[in-house]
Amino acid sequence: MEHRRAARLAGAALACTAMLSLAACAESDVTADKSTGGATAAGGGTVPPGEPDLNGDGKVVIGVLSPGDINDKGYYQSFVDGADAFAKSKGWTVIKRGSVPTTEALNAARALCQQKVDMVALGASELKDAIPASEEAACAKTAWYVPTSGNIQQTPKIMLSTDDPNQSILTAGYAAGILMQSRGATKAAFVTGAQADFTEAAAKAFKAGIRTVLPDATVTTTYTGDLNDSAKAKEAVQAQIDQGTQVVYPYLGGSTDAATALANTKKLITLTPGTDRCASTAPKFDVSVIFSPGDYFTEALKQFADGKLAMGVEKVWTVGKDPYPTVKLCGGTAEQKQKLDAFMKDIGDKKIDPAEQVRRLGA
Repeated sequence: MEHRRAARLAGAALACTAMLSLAACAESDVTADKSTGGATAAGGGTVPPGEPDLNGDGKVVIGVLSPGDINDKGYYQSFVDGADAFAKSKGWTVIKRGSVPTTEALNAARALCQQKVDMVALGASELKDAIPASEEAACAKTAWYVPTSGNIQQTPKIMLSTDDPNQSILTAGYAAGILMQSRGATKAAFVTGAQADFTEAAAKAFKAGIRTVLPDATVTTTYTGDLNDSAKAKEAVQAQIDQGTQVVYPYLGGSTDAATALANTKKLITLTPGTDRCASTAPKFDVSVIFSPGDYFTEALKQFADGKLAMGVEKVWTVGKDPYPTVKLCGGTAEQKQKLDAFMKDIGDKKIDPAEQVRRLGA
């Protein structure tokens, strides 16, 4: 994710090429305010120098749309929490809406633009139907931050942010495998919602990571049909416990804490689905798998503030190379942490091909 700078984007700015930052395409209706050192917007109001007030209304407003529950204490909440924290530090405003149906994505984005946001940020690629609004007059003076899983076409008016789930979830499995090895454990469970392409891919990557350490380990996947249904998640975890599992990975959604709390009662190895929760004690996690959209988005907002967020480009976040995604052991020995760090570095250095690893070991 990238960021940008002190002026605003005009209609002409939206024609900028992929490698031009928004700052380079700044609108021309901002004049220096010598008494304050800031800039006076065409519509009145004063913004501090360097602020990305693209529409010239004297303030910086970030609009966030999420397809999921923004109070799930996990993946979806991290996106808005990251925006809130950074915006507060800058004196910006955040307008946010969670649980946006895909059928309402376009109108929801239009509504944000009508509220004169300087950026429209989508919490996940499920809301890709909102993107056509970036071409409309109401959204002419906005930047667009769009997570993608390779299913969104790049345009000059949006910035794409992506990672390779194979990298982070393979590493999660590797971390679980290290802890399993120390306990003599051989069974693990992956519990998630609907059986969809992204959950099936994650399940395979997790299995491959464990089998990188323990080739004969058994890794079972349960699809509950609903990422946010705690009762179904607990039922699935209990069934796995009854079958002797020693690891539970509750993958995404609002049911994470309920599933993990049940796993804690049997002292199973547990992992987070996207955020750093090593400090959490209720529930307790053994591994933080950090690929949350909030971490990526915060980095993007920093670049937005600095005038370096470019439209028309894609940022690919890489394990072992960028700050995120990453995986950390909440406890563990120095030797275990060293092994995990070395594994991630090998991914970043392209010594390990996650896709090939998943193909061989994740079936």
